[in-house]
Amino acid sequence: MRGIQIKEYVKGPQDLTVTNLPDPVPSSSQYLIAIHASATNFFDLLQIRGKYQHQPPLPWVSGSEFAGTILSVPSALKSPKYKVGDRVFGASQGGYATKVCAPEPALYPVPDGWSFFEAAGLFVTAPTSYGALVTRAGVKEGDVVLVHAAAGGVGLAAVQIAKAFGATVIATAGTAHKLEVAKSFGADHGINYNEKDWPQQVKKLTPKGRGVDIVFDPVGLIDLSTKCIRWNGRLLVIGFAAGNIEKLALNKVLLKNISIVGLHWGAYATNEPETIQPVWDGIFKLIAEKKFRGTVFTDKEFVGLESVGEALQSLGSRGTWGKVVVKVPQEKESKL
Repeated sequence: MRGIQIKEYVKGPQDLTVTNLPDPVPSSSQYLIAIHASATNFFDLLQIRGKYQHQPPLPWVSGSEFAGTILSVPSALKSPKYKVGDRVFGASQGGYATKVCAPEPALYPVPDGWSFFEAAGLFVTAPTSYGALVTRAGVKEGDVVLVHAAAGGVGLAAVQIAKAFGATVIATAGTAHKLEVAKSFGADHGINYNEKDWPQQVKKLTPKGRGVDIVFDPVGLIDLSTKCIRWNGRLLVIGFAAGNIEKLALNKVLLKNISIVGLHWGAYATNEPETIQPVWDGIFKLIAEKKFRGTVFTDKEFVGLESVGEALQSLGSRGTWGKVVVKVPQEKESKL
């Protein structure tokens, strides 16, 4: 196969190279998958530099999220869920390659009508946003939801999920283009969070200026968001894309009766595995009802494993929106 192997940590994605490697050998509990599309993630940027919380022993193949077709099924499974030729998406170490091994719990069927390109970016973002808004915050019809970084991967998923449940969505982003993208996915209002008075602008958009019911924050804007949240509001802590882990004066939480709710989707497999399938069932229901579509960045095309470095650089520059996905032609296919 071809893949991006990390033999030593690199300074950045510009240093990644594609090489010929032995095909991965699946264990008795793993499927072998031919990859047709690979999604990029911020944790990939950390991992190739040796700065992520989970570092495989060197050497290893980088990447995680992918979509492709089943090449072989696990010998240890009496009734495997998938058969050779089935279209699947999922995540497993080694996503920046033409082949990868993965266990059954890490795979889901590509939705009907979806391409590999669209499905490759579904595994991380969709359940994060659904788990936060539905499972943790109980979003419902009539709620006003503030989605920060609404043009990002989890942001666009959150916009669609909140709208599907009957909420009004106020989106924030850093550029006019990203706000337009958020609106194209269903956001009702858009506000640039670089403007100092954005909390006041948000509050004015809510009924009688009461404030929003739910704040979805993957950036690190919880403190400022307390200025525009209503009594009994829920603050969802999704991540800290801005780089700083916030500190919050708890008197603000007390005075408005606010709930601060965290969401670490990756830890559900260990701590609450019974919740995973209901979340995915909910996502697939929204997809079937045409209330959720792929959030893949389409302003520029990235084709071939050689373009992974450029795709990761684009992701790291924050000039992209949605999920940045690389199309991966198989060895016998043309890149065109």
